[in-house]
Amino acid sequence: MIPRLKERYKNEIIKNLMSKLNYKNAYSVPKIEKVVINMGLGLDASDKKKIKSSIQDISAITGQHPVVTKFKKSISNFKSRKGASAGLKVTLRSNRMYEFIDRMVNIALPRIKDFRGLKESNCDKFGNFSFGIKEHIIFPEINFDKVESIKGLDVTIVTTSQSKEDTILLLKEFNFPIIKNLEKKIKKVKKVEKTEKGKNG
Repeated sequence: MIPRLKERYKNEIIKNLMSKLNYKNAYSVPKIEKVVINMGLGLDASDKKKIKSSIQDISAITGQHPVVTKFKKSISNFKSRKGASAGLKVTLRSNRMYEFIDRMVNIALPRIKDFRGLKESNCDKFGNFSFGIKEHIIFPEINFDKVESIKGLDVTIVTTSQSKEDTILLLKEFNFPIIKNLEKKIKKVKKVEKTEKGKNG
């Protein structure tokens, strides 16, 4: 069965973006290439039971078995040892990718307490949009009663977009709750207030 978002991209989003971005060729329209999810193990890295529990959790969230990442060098300040387990990583493509995005955007993110949206500044000039999730229990696949410890996730959406603006437009078509940075707005308001004071003074 073809995921709902994949169908929507083919039938609606491509047409919308061709119109908004003035593309004549449908193949030029940016698309989501893959989604990379990372979970740091922290102090649990030395506990095999907790690693197993984390693997089960991230497998349930993504529908795919993770790769265990290792430290490349020893850093005493972080109590990390070369070759020791650092975290878990999953790379999603195709159908699983669309299914994960659908669940995350429409179910998981709205469950975050006091959630105001994802910042535009999370987007880089290479077409990647990255953000952190503090609690993995926001995903409906996780049984809160069986969770040993709450973990954070780092999510990176990799697109074929050539600019920051195009990436944000693409993700907004997928209903990503992206907002403009409030800090920039506050600075602009303060600048306007200062110039008005200067004129009046």
